Amino acid sequence: MTAAARPSVDVRMHGFSQRAEVGSVLAWIDEHATRLDAIKVALDDAAGRVLAAPVVATVDVPEFDRAAMDGYAVRSAETSGAGDYNPLAFGIVGQAFPGRPFEGVVGEGCAVRIMTGAPLPAGADAVVPAEYAQEKDGRVELTQAAGSGKHVGRRGEDIRTGTTVLDSGRRLRAQDVGLVASLGIAEVAVVVRPRVRILVTGNEIVNAGEAKGVHQIYDANSPMLASLVARDGGIVERKLRLADDADALRAALTAPGADVVLVSGGSSVGREDHAPRLLAEAGELAIHGVAMRPSSPAGVGRIGDVPVFLLPGNPVSCLCAYDFFAGRAIRLRGGRPPDWPHRAREGVVGRKIASAVGRVDYCRVRWADDSIEPLALAGASILSSTTRADGFVIVPAESEGYAPGTTVTVYLYE
Repeated sequence: MTAAARPSVDVRMHGFSQRAEVGSVLAWIDEHATRLDAIKVALDDAAGRVLAAPVVATVDVPEFDRAAMDGYAVRSAETSGAGDYNPLAFGIVGQAFPGRPFEGVVGEGCAVRIMTGAPLPAGADAVVPAEYAQEKDGRVELTQAAGSGKHVGRRGEDIRTGTTVLDSGRRLRAQDVGLVASLGIAEVAVVVRPRVRILVTGNEIVNAGEAKGVHQIYDANSPMLASLVARDGGIVERKLRLADDADALRAALTAPGADVVLVSGGSSVGREDHAPRLLAEAGELAIHGVAMRPSSPAGVGRIGDVPVFLLPGNPVSCLCAYDFFAGRAIRLRGGRPPDWPHRAREGVVGRKIASAVGRVDYCRVRWADDSIEPLALAGASILSSTTRADGFVIVPAESEGYAPGTTVTVYLYE
């Protein structure tokens, strides 16, 4: 259907006819926020990226038997009975270093001086540590017996050829990158980072550092959203501050180059709230209005295969809607798990957390004397409530809240 043929959806000054359940919004996101394609990147650029394909070992690690201690490579059977009061003497026939092996064979009554990581010489099957040895006149006296394989790292004991060492979907840590490098692999396939466009609307919004009028406010949402996008593995493709102008917003919404679009402000049903109508005309306004507090004016939809999120302008509502919805989509598009990225901790309610049946509540809380309590200021515009809070509690739609003594899950702001 062409844009001209689509029916107009203009909810301005009409209110919300109904509000969707949070679960319905999440289901829509899970269906439409598809994972992006894969690209190959060098290992130096791989940390923090998400694997798009498993990493399979093509070599054994280690690839040879090697010394696990500095000492002397010997034939283990010949060390039987060695001790402080019965040192056994061996002739030193050479030495082995990492990358410089002993090329001969350890024969009867012989030993090779060996360093940690050096290949175990042919004929030897054990290493006696240097602290149990004393060299003199080309011979070494050993005061400890060594069983077969003692202080020897066996070929493939870490990783065997053909083993899947890292699964697809794993976010690569420093040690993961090191492991891949140990296999001789120079680059890996990772999921493309989602490009996220941030559109902040409102005639009253001014960038921090600029002069503002008495009735204007500084833009808190775009820096906050940019930080959240980075947390969730996305890249800010563009960050635009727009006046309440339908044509400018339409152009910013429909311009190519983004994998996810966030619109902050203009998402409700006021006279200057153009975003819902423009999204419906350019693509699909799947849901507008959600049964939750705050963030009830939030909306979701898409233009082509690009998810678009209408986030309320009030900062706490914007944060809440991002965490519930937009962040989930960015993580999914980037190959990450959709779940909350916050560390969770169990806590006991010390003062009642009130809610209303029929809506999900995002309640900021703090720890007080080993229990949690809701913050007194719960307004959607009180951003400082999130800086004074230790985290938040989610009250489900079927609950009227939590009574004192109830154990709940706290998602921590960290």
